[in-house]
Amino acid sequence: MNLENIDTEKWLQLGLDYGLKILGAVVIWIIGSWVIKKILKATKKVMSIGDYDESLQKFLLNLLGWTLKIVLIIVVLGTVGVETTSFAAILAAAGLAVGLALQGSLGNFAGGVLLMIFKPIKIGDLVEAQGEIGVVKEIEIFTTKLTGLSNREIIIPNGSLSNGNIINYSTEGTRRVDLTFGVGYDSDIKKTKEVLMNVLTSHPKVLKTPEPTVNVSELADSSINFAVRPWCHTDDYWAVYFGITEDVKEALDKAGIEIPYPHQVEIRKQG
Repeated sequence: MNLENIDTEKWLQLGLDYGLKILGAVVIWIIGSWVIKKILKATKKVMSIGDYDESLQKFLLNLLGWTLKIVLIIVVLGTVGVETTSFAAILAAAGLAVGLALQGSLGNFAGGVLLMIFKPIKIGDLVEAQGEIGVVKEIEIFTTKLTGLSNREIIIPNGSLSNGNIINYSTEGTRRVDLTFGVGYDSDIKKTKEVLMNVLTSHPKVLKTPEPTVNVSELADSSINFAVRPWCHTDDYWAVYFGITEDVKEALDKAGIEIPYPHQVEIRKQG
């Protein structure tokens, strides 16, 4: 038998074997890519029905898409004849190393996912967290951005945010304004309460329900302190806070009720 014919037959057989494997890999890639698109489309539809946050939708869809593509690549490589066991082990080892290196970031990522799923806060809410107060501007995967009361941008890691206390002032829609005013001990308590209550009921942004309250809260060293508690819509909080403070000063002056202030007595000893 001619050696050239043997080599030709061998190469033809090899070409046929690998050609079929490559063709099978291409078919698996095409079908797999089509299946992945269908899965992502169905997942996106389910998330839309479940009213998931837009940022969470994008991230989870990207994560799911890359995971499915990696699985598809491993299957395709296995079809061609590449040893996928060691390949998968390398991916697992790399994933572990990256996870250990980015432990803090992964904690923030997990916190971001929890915030987006359970929604203790949403964009536009006035919240207090981690010693900061501000309006939620953006909830990202790793951080949450607030706009502070002085228009500062506050960035809080989601890991700390999700593990700490969060006070959401916007959830209930209304908020109580806590104010304290002191008057002199010579002042008539009933008259003072009447003046303070008139200020509250006259303010246009103070709610009728719940009713505002005025009560004596403390007999201090130099003043009788009154706890003044009006209610308002959350968006009107600062307008009521500053408005009531100014109106009370004017009303007490008009009624002749003294607002005490510290006095200093200087004693000189004759030598």
